[in-house]
Amino acid sequence: MKFTKTIPIVLLFTLGSITLLAQEAAKPDPLIIVKNCIEEMGGETFLRSITTLYSNIKTEMEGREVNYITKEMLPNKGSFNIVYKGRTVFQNWFDGKNAFETVNGEVKKADLAEFKDKFDRNNIFNELDWIMPELWTLEFLGEEKVGVKDCYKIKATRKSGLVELLYFDKESKLLMRDDKVEDINKNSFSTTLYVSYKKYSGLTFASEMKIGDKDHLQTLNVVELKINSGVSEADFRP
Repeated sequence: MKFTKTIPIVLLFTLGSITLLAQEAAKPDPLIIVKNCIEEMGGETFLRSITTLYSNIKTEMEGREVNYITKEMLPNKGSFNIVYKGRTVFQNWFDGKNAFETVNGEVKKADLAEFKDKFDRNNIFNELDWIMPELWTLEFLGEEKVGVKDCYKIKATRKSGLVELLYFDKESKLLMRDDKVEDINKNSFSTTLYVSYKKYSGLTFASEMKIGDKDHLQTLNVVELKINSGVSEADFRP
């Protein structure tokens, strides 16, 4: 019986399988990457203790300085105001089931399709939702630079079908970039860049961000952040 050719071929396949298994084992666990980010933000226990979050963010629209006022309450309530020279020029809010907005100073029901991502949201912080396998599936895609930062790249797929590409700084562990995939066939993304972070009452939160698409990014700067204050149930009622 001739074994001289068979043995090397079997050995080659065995070595190849071992190499592939070793490569898979060496890949960073995307769940651990997100959990490390949560730890740097203040820790999972602390983040879960935050039941309301108020943010006042300064930016520019059409060359005019405006403020974005956002209020959030567990599990998925939220309101958003655009304030110009002390006057609210736009407002919408979601009470967990229904959505409303102001149009020409009048309140009317908003299109729930615009709030579809809120219905199955369980937490104020996306990072806490990302580690819930019943909501999201995480896949490690490799490493990529965001500016000068070396980052881990993760694909997060929501059960509803939404896809986000997340970039976590290998050094600081914090989120540097978030691409929401709008049309994968057209390579269309809505991007948020997290330029810098600060600590607010124990919470490490992005103090400067850039949002938009690859052709235009809008700069946002946090003016004020309130944890567990400045928000009530009345903020989500018309």
